[in-house]
Amino acid sequence: MPHDLATTNGQTAMMYAGETPWHGLGTKLDEPATAAEAIQAAGLNYHVDLRPIKTDDGIPIPNRKAVIRTDTNTPLAVLSSSYSPIQNHECFSFLDTVVQDGQLRYHTAGALGKGEKVWMLARLDGEIRIKDSEDVTEPYLLLSNSHDGSSSLRVMYSSVRVCCSNTLALAERRSRGQGVSIIHKGTLDVKVGEAREILGFAKRFYDDLGDRINRLAWHYPTRRQLETYFEMLYPDSEGTQNRRAENIRSELFRLFEHGRGQDIPKTKLTTWAAFNAVTEFVDHHRSTRGRTEQERASRRLESAWFGSGNRLKAEAWKLALEMAT
Repeated sequence: MPHDLATTNGQTAMMYAGETPWHGLGTKLDEPATAAEAIQAAGLNYHVDLRPIKTDDGIPIPNRKAVIRTDTNTPLAVLSSSYSPIQNHECFSFLDTVVQDGQLRYHTAGALGKGEKVWMLARLDGEIRIKDSEDVTEPYLLLSNSHDGSSSLRVMYSSVRVCCSNTLALAERRSRGQGVSIIHKGTLDVKVGEAREILGFAKRFYDDLGDRINRLAWHYPTRRQLETYFEMLYPDSEGTQNRRAENIRSELFRLFEHGRGQDIPKTKLTTWAAFNAVTEFVDHHRSTRGRTEQERASRRLESAWFGSGNRLKAEAWKLALEMAT
């Protein structure tokens, strides 16, 4: 179910530092120096608590507790009593802990829904320059946490293509060293050593990512390869043409040739451009419901990072690598 951006005292629970992010949401601030300042600026300075629940006639319900946002007394979920919440300040302090030597800069932070899902995007040092051109991708860490049991605390590698602000969130899979997922049991402190070890591979991961992006940028697909690529992402219904899918594929071809950043000579008309046609569509053009532009933008953001849009980009990435191999 999509969520709108959470609000605190009527204000959008989100902040950003530096240039306006691709989604255009939140309150612009000078770059926060500490996690505490980022939490305050993003309206994330609230706690959640576990409280016992009862039936209407006062009978206690065993092994279940309500998760309550204490500043508003808003119920966020009913979960097992073994659930151990990780507070927002712990999430941000977690990143402060695992990223040392001032190599992290807070970029964006916010909450969704009633505050049941929070995230923070942090910029790491370095960049990926594609084919030694002006096409640059920047490395980030994307942290997300839920207070409704829908997900664990996750820290994922993410990247942003500077020329068009397209994003790629990379799955948190331990076997590939792409991030860390922490379950809501026990204390956070005991997880820090493992998190440091996994996140210590960040430079190696981004070196590898640069190699894979350059592989896409050196491959020039044929028209038929592009048709197949876009058809696999947006197929027709079995035995019939689907007008919506056909229109989206036409839009993907347009973005492949004329989208944001697609005029860079060294990467123009490559498989990297084909992949970025998909990411631009998901991040900037994909239709979504909402009464206002802010609602539509916030739901598009959630989808692009955590929902169907992210899954679509992951599939597009996999298929692009296959096409370029």
